[in-house]
Amino acid sequence: MSTLLDRVNADGLVLFGCGKMGSALLQGWLDAGVRPDAITVLDPHPSDWLQGLQTDGLKINADLDSPAVCVLAVKPQIIAAANTLNGPGFAGTLFVSVAAGTTLVVLGDILGPEPAIIRTMPNTPAAIGQGITALVGNARCRAEDLALAEVMLSTVGQVVRLDSEAQMDAVTGTSGSGPAYVFHFIECLAAAGEAEGLSPEVAMQLAKATIAGAGALAQASEKPVSTLRENVTSPNGTTAAGLSVLMAEQKGLPALVRATVRAATTRSVELGKG
Repeated sequence: MSTLLDRVNADGLVLFGCGKMGSALLQGWLDAGVRPDAITVLDPHPSDWLQGLQTDGLKINADLDSPAVCVLAVKPQIIAAANTLNGPGFAGTLFVSVAAGTTLVVLGDILGPEPAIIRTMPNTPAAIGQGITALVGNARCRAEDLALAEVMLSTVGQVVRLDSEAQMDAVTGTSGSGPAYVFHFIECLAAAGEAEGLSPEVAMQLAKATIAGAGALAQASEKPVSTLRENVTSPNGTTAAGLSVLMAEQKGLPALVRATVRAATTRSVELGKG
């Protein structure tokens, strides 16, 4: 990691847009050892936190000269504004986009045919360093470009590489939208506990801690998640009774989750078309 970050510290890093995701990435880079004076942020409304980093050398809306990387962290509705980066000041720069639903073809139309461009799909737990990001590059990307993007994005969580851009819609439907599914399951689990006699506060605390703890155990364990589930499930016990409803073939969670991810994936395809 240090060798790749040395390239950023030597040649510079540009962050185009610094909202919630951009801020999470910026904090991750600083924590990983990217020097503030190697970073330039382009943002029309810099936050107080961002302006405070200027005392450490971070630059805001400054002139640029062929930085190593430019990360596009704006909403897809305004990604077209990145056409201002299509010029000699970005010759040889690697572009990394976190703009949801914006294809490599669209990014190429905006940035021109020359740059190496990597499209990514992070998710919101990146804000606490627990995200997961999928990435795929255009034909101009070299192995070292993908490696650099992976290192930079790993500062806010896990990273996976895709075989093709066609898989990005499924990523969006699974992990991109996935945190919302989990949040709603927490709501539902808490409401069910409340319906069985728990106070709202206790029910929510139990639901949050249960989901967080189970997720952490699944990440930490080398056992398949099916084995972890089976370890909790005694024959004819309480968990088995609950799972008999949750795992019902027609009306249970498997069919519902498949339909959920399919709906989100289909919508991602539609948005990608325009």
